[in-house]
Amino acid sequence: MSHANAPGRNCPLDYRYRPSDFAVPASACCEVLYVVGGLYGNLQALHRVVELFERERGDKRLVFNGDFHWFDIDADAFAQIQRGVLAFEATRGNVETELAASGSHDGADTGCGCAYPDWVVDAVVERSNRILMALRDTARAMPGACRELAMLPMWRRLDVGDRRIAIVHGDAQSLSGWGFAQETLHDRQQQQTALQWFEQAQVDLFASSHTCLPVFQSLEAGKRATSFTPLVLNNGAAGMPNLAGAHEGLLTRIATRPFVGPQRRFGLRRGGLYLDAIAIDYDDVAWQRSFLAQWPASSDAHASYWSRISAGTDHTLDDALRVEPTSIEV
Repeated sequence: MSHANAPGRNCPLDYRYRPSDFAVPASACCEVLYVVGGLYGNLQALHRVVELFERERGDKRLVFNGDFHWFDIDADAFAQIQRGVLAFEATRGNVETELAASGSHDGADTGCGCAYPDWVVDAVVERSNRILMALRDTARAMPGACRELAMLPMWRRLDVGDRRIAIVHGDAQSLSGWGFAQETLHDRQQQQTALQWFEQAQVDLFASSHTCLPVFQSLEAGKRATSFTPLVLNNGAAGMPNLAGAHEGLLTRIATRPFVGPQRRFGLRRGGLYLDAIAIDYDDVAWQRSFLAQWPASSDAHASYWSRISAGTDHTLDDALRVEPTSIEV
């Protein structure tokens, strides 16, 4: 049964853009790019991201690509997340868009703005809608906070070396799209759709987040006159566990030189670029304590997320790294 028009599942028109919108010159170029999606209000993860980024040398950029708020209903935590993220470059995710909005788009109630697909059960969607409402109360109590979020763009176009990168929160058509999810990219038809998006966008890489589970997915070469096989790089979540047996977030690093340090979890080298998932090995004990102080047992966020925060996921490397074998550098 379709839930497409229900709050938390629908996708408003003002969330949408066209793949061809990315076929423009880059706004900036760098040698090292960090793309950090799904921080979800984890202040410990934010501190660790900044520490890792500060170790990088040369021409570097850090972009938070949405949903950096979520669990941070405590006013001080919210303020620290907002201040810390906006010290760097950022785009807005559905969370920030809904915090900045009045709660409706063209008369439609979007709830949390997640545009959840049918495989997500109604109870999860309903809890997410209530989480957003609670977080909105925190945001609106802070002068200027919602206005700052409203000013953030929905996407960015950057170059790393001579490769064209599009940074989105969701997919190539919508801020809350699920077209770059590890679940949907299993489907051959969706891979073909994604390939068409690449051809229209005229980019080599899409860096995304939104769907909470990491996947680096290669596609066929397509019609473009390039030897660079298109790649979707979805970091999953910066502020929650991603891979089985690991209590750490992930970020996407795109660079012209290799990462130095033990935090590299998986990736590949392609066309002169190093494309890696880097562990955000935050203070897990402190984060769990902070989460429980804001979302105790029986709360909506606890019901939806505590199992993952405390016990991790069963997501494996095979689930996350789906590229041709000749390019894999595990």
